[in-house]
Amino acid sequence: MSLLEESLWNSRININGWVQGTAGTQDVMEPATGNVLGRLGVASADDVLRAATAAARAQVLWAAKKPEERAAVLRRAGDLWEEHAQEIQSWLIREAGSIPAKAGLETHTAAQECWEAAALPSHPHGEVLTSNEDRWSFARRRPSGVVSVIAPFNFPLILSIRSVAPALALGNAVLLKPDPRTAVCGGVTLMRIFEEAGLPSGVLSLLPGGADVGAAVVEAPEVRVVSFTGSTAAGRKVGEAAARHLKRAHLELGGNSALIVLPGADLPKAASAGAFGSFMHQGQICMTTGRHFVHESLYDDYVDALSEKARTIPVGDPNTERVALGPIIDEHQLGNIDRIVHASVMAGGRLAAGGTFDGLFYAPTVLADLALDNPAFKDEIFGPVAPVTRYSDIEELVQQVNANEYGLSVGILGDVGLAMQIADRVHSGKVHINEQTISDEANAPFGGVGASGTGSRFGGAAANIEAFTETQWLTMRPEIADYPF
Repeated sequence: MSLLEESLWNSRININGWVQGTAGTQDVMEPATGNVLGRLGVASADDVLRAATAAARAQVLWAAKKPEERAAVLRRAGDLWEEHAQEIQSWLIREAGSIPAKAGLETHTAAQECWEAAALPSHPHGEVLTSNEDRWSFARRRPSGVVSVIAPFNFPLILSIRSVAPALALGNAVLLKPDPRTAVCGGVTLMRIFEEAGLPSGVLSLLPGGADVGAAVVEAPEVRVVSFTGSTAAGRKVGEAAARHLKRAHLELGGNSALIVLPGADLPKAASAGAFGSFMHQGQICMTTGRHFVHESLYDDYVDALSEKARTIPVGDPNTERVALGPIIDEHQLGNIDRIVHASVMAGGRLAAGGTFDGLFYAPTVLADLALDNPAFKDEIFGPVAPVTRYSDIEELVQQVNANEYGLSVGILGDVGLAMQIADRVHSGKVHINEQTISDEANAPFGGVGASGTGSRFGGAAANIEAFTETQWLTMRPEIADYPF
């Protein structure tokens, strides 16, 4: 039997095993063709409450296991991602519209996340404190309890596993709510991998659903931490609900990341970096290059080179054709992309390439000569659109980069000395010198500032332990203390 044998999960969710969801079922769609790939169980708010109760019970036993036992499950999970990579990649290509290289990146990263997480159970979980009393004093890390993970459609596997793996490794139970548009590759795959890896029943629950399920996994009384990746608008609602219920929320939100091309930069390489940054996975990445700042000495040639790349990049069904870009996830998202492109031209921008679509396939698009308040430059597009403007002065450039509400990622191409000076002044969770804006590694802290979220909450032992544990103060005396009462 294959890992994702449909008879196991068809029309089901997972709460202590595969069961019928009380909200019914929905079709699993292939955006490139409109074909139905299967049927998915849909959870209700009541299902979430049942799952949270079961998770709280299972978590106590899971946290009590020896560190080496939890580590072994994570290591086995890492191996399983590699063993079943081809099957999982097929779902990423068909359900999420990923090209094969992007699908391969997701399964590779999933394995890396699990192997990194496998080190967390044996990582130091506290410190010895000084004390003015005659006692020992410790600060130690304890599992938070039940963690809710809410993940989006664009990198459905990576953006689920990067929270699920460390949360489990540190002794928590997890309620996973994937985006219903990609709930097989972003949900069923994780459930099946951890089942095969030996994770006890109830420690991980799979709860696909809509906004009501999202609200429920935040509000369930047993949940102590919420890890959310998605749009800024949705993240604000999650943060507000978590605060109302006195829960910690780690919010990794939208972006409008800037790519800076410095004077004297290698033009062909800069245009290649810019194309990758804006067009990778149809621009449906929070770190996508949303603003190209190009020095006036290179501006015209850069726009021409970027436009030529846009016109020659192959677009089509990644399951049947050798393409660089696949489909937009759905008609709603495509409509939003096209609306912004047309509004930007109406506001004075120049359409240098693209701006057309066929079905859900949107042509790589370059918009030039944009004012800073142009919709394409101001807003997150989440599509294969490269908005370009020119600059002349470095001081002015830094102010323009920082003027946007988002602060997720910045790429700087050109002279390293000047780039380092700029890096110290831009407001961004990540800065990449002589690279474009899209980058992530399992051992590196990830997050943004401003409207891009609440800081680096994923990646590496320090960030993951901070995210998914609570600090407890513990003191010990050799005998009962004397008190004046």
